[in-house]
Amino acid sequence: MKSLTRLLLLVLLTSFSFSCSTDSLDDNANALNENLVVPEAKTIEIQILELINNHRLSLGLNPLGKMDIIKGQAYTHTEHMVIENEVSHDNFYLRSNYLKANAGAKTVSENVAYGYTQASSVVNAWLKSDAHKENIEGDFTNFDVSAEQNSEGEWYYTNIFIKR
Repeated sequence: MKSLTRLLLLVLLTSFSFSCSTDSLDDNANALNENLVVPEAKTIEIQILELINNHRLSLGLNPLGKMDIIKGQAYTHTEHMVIENEVSHDNFYLRSNYLKANAGAKTVSENVAYGYTQASSVVNAWLKSDAHKENIEGDFTNFDVSAEQNSEGEWYYTNIFIKR
């Protein structure tokens, strides 16, 4: 599975690197949508989404809706971080362009994290960071999250926000 994910990322990067027209970008994005992996939500992911929406509601902000297409992009990136054993925003522009082309996103942002073992600890860490907090409290309409463990049991997280 990890090899397939790595291969998919390589194909994505190659396709977008050599593409020079918007039409081919849209065609590639539509083809990728057919192969989008959207795993079943884990308890920790559901808790993260609930904590973020509860925080937003406490500030009088709109709650964000979940979207499978966002979950698929978050999952692919989290798997990439697990494979690389490194927290990163690698290839964010590919996720952003994909969501703009396929989810109607006008704005895309993301938070990543590593090592936290509870939903409350990762959300609290994001809220203590100005940039991450800005995303959580930002003018967005939808979001989703992926949490995956590496072979040592360490957690990696990708939380993507969009505005439609």
